[in-house]
Amino acid sequence: MGLIVQKFGGSSVADAQRVMNVAKIVTDTYKQGNDVVVVVSAQGDTTDDLIEKAAEINPHAAKREMDQLMAAGEQISISLLAMAIESLGFPVISLLGWQAGFNTNSIYGAARIKNIRQNRLQAELARHNIVVVAGFQGINRYDDLTTLGRGGSDTSAVAIAAALRADRCQIFTDVEGVYTADPRKVKDAKKLKEITYDEMLELATLGAQVLNNRSVEMAKKYGVELEVLSSLNPIPGTIVKEYTKMEKMLIRGVTQDKDVALISILGLKDTPGVAFRIFEKLSTKNINVDIILQSFGRDGTKDIIFTCTKDNGALAVELLENMFDDCKIVSNTNVAKVSIVGAGMESHPGTASKMFEALYDSNINIQMISTSEIKISVIIDADEADRAVSAVHKAFIPND
Repeated sequence: MGLIVQKFGGSSVADAQRVMNVAKIVTDTYKQGNDVVVVVSAQGDTTDDLIEKAAEINPHAAKREMDQLMAAGEQISISLLAMAIESLGFPVISLLGWQAGFNTNSIYGAARIKNIRQNRLQAELARHNIVVVAGFQGINRYDDLTTLGRGGSDTSAVAIAAALRADRCQIFTDVEGVYTADPRKVKDAKKLKEITYDEMLELATLGAQVLNNRSVEMAKKYGVELEVLSSLNPIPGTIVKEYTKMEKMLIRGVTQDKDVALISILGLKDTPGVAFRIFEKLSTKNINVDIILQSFGRDGTKDIIFTCTKDNGALAVELLENMFDDCKIVSNTNVAKVSIVGAGMESHPGTASKMFEALYDSNINIQMISTSEIKISVIIDADEADRAVSAVHKAFIPND
């Protein structure tokens, strides 16, 4: 007996049949004597559909109004799931994010959770209700609805698990766990039994879509043990925790991310503080910068090249063009980031060369390289991404 937080993504509740399937998973957990809090995303493609509807009316709608609209998807999901659980004869109540006590800051479309008032959640659990909570949303100090950004329901679930000190936080998806690569694209991808927070955080940040990176970051901070498993196939999934039994370096995953814009500032005057000015300006607009490359100065100029997400690319270029009128600003969105992740990589010589050899053998050109203790990332042409992932995966994780 314990407290279990379960999160179900949009594909898990995409239609009536899947909603009933989720209701059975939840009630089976409840019948085992557990208290259960369920966090649900919007059904299927609801969020994308809402974005399209907004674009038909106003392509440049205020982010506050977009949050008002986007929060509707989860409201539909929680009410339908609560009805399904009720039909099975179990006590249940659905709560919107603000009803569940989610207080956020006021960055519309990408809000951060400030705290969770636990009173309502604790009261409903004390009444032995199954509590179904709308993920992805909260309320700010102005009593406005806010959303947490893509993948925000994962973060909602982990935040509840941390606040209530749950025994386990289960993330149900349409895959059976965390794989060494996307199993829909790499046929020899292998499911991992367990993975560390740090490795999972890198994989999530670098394009693996099974978990939101903010949720992993929060789970690590508060020691919430995660389990990633399938809502369609009842088998053990992948445990995400602080330490694993792995004793030697192992590449835990190969990812690709096509949501990349490569921004080049060419012929920039080589003056003290210019890099600070550039990235300070970008930060004021909440533009996250990833890989950065700076050339050696020549003839009093230098080049600075960096990557950001595609949706921030145009804004980054606009800001830079307003800052500089004596250099060339170029944006390339036909690129992808391919990465390998594994703990202990730094202490095992030859890892980088093995990755580069696999790309060379496949005649794939590398444009930029970034490394850390547990990952190596390269920027390549987007058209080569699938082939690159397969080649690198084969080099490090043979089909044995």
